[in-house]
Amino acid sequence: MTSGRFRSPRPDELGRLGPEARRLYDALTSGPRATGEQPFPLTDADGALHGPFGLMLLQPGVGGPLQELGAAIRYQGELTAREREIAILAVAAATGSGFEAWAHARVAAAIGMDAAEIAAVADGTFAGADERERLCHDLARRLVHERTLDDAGFEQASAALGRADLLELVVLVGYYATLALMMDVFDVGLPDESPVADE
Repeated sequence: MTSGRFRSPRPDELGRLGPEARRLYDALTSGPRATGEQPFPLTDADGALHGPFGLMLLQPGVGGPLQELGAAIRYQGELTAREREIAILAVAAATGSGFEAWAHARVAAAIGMDAAEIAAVADGTFAGADERERLCHDLARRLVHERTLDDAGFEQASAALGRADLLELVVLVGYYATLALMMDVFDVGLPDESPVADE
């Protein structure tokens, strides 16, 4: 993963970043993102981390807790896998995050979403299989742009999702919007070997 502003370090370069960067790299490459089915590669052929994960190595004291939050959202939350991926793809579309759109289109396909559904999330026309899915899509996009809900929107979301799942959705939106911002500032896009054309 290279750009004019950032190149994700290879494992043999981690020494210059210090031992905490090495520990974080090891946690990322041995944790839940690296085990089981891998819809998208976590690293390139040289072992450099793709997407926002290489950036996390620059400041492990922040990157470590950040990646733990992401792992909690992906693997410990109560939203269904479809609800989660719909919301992530909606954030990717609303922020223009090419990497997140690329990576999570693959995750969505792996959990059974079809190409038409994934495209509908990307273009903002997703209708969903039920009210919860529609809300996850619509709220994710709305929260990126408006950053809050009015009283009527809050009551509707709370009634449909419950307050706990609504909180989870809000945290998910904040996390993926943060990753998009990180990648925008450091000009991190798609993996070099994975052009948009292979969508």
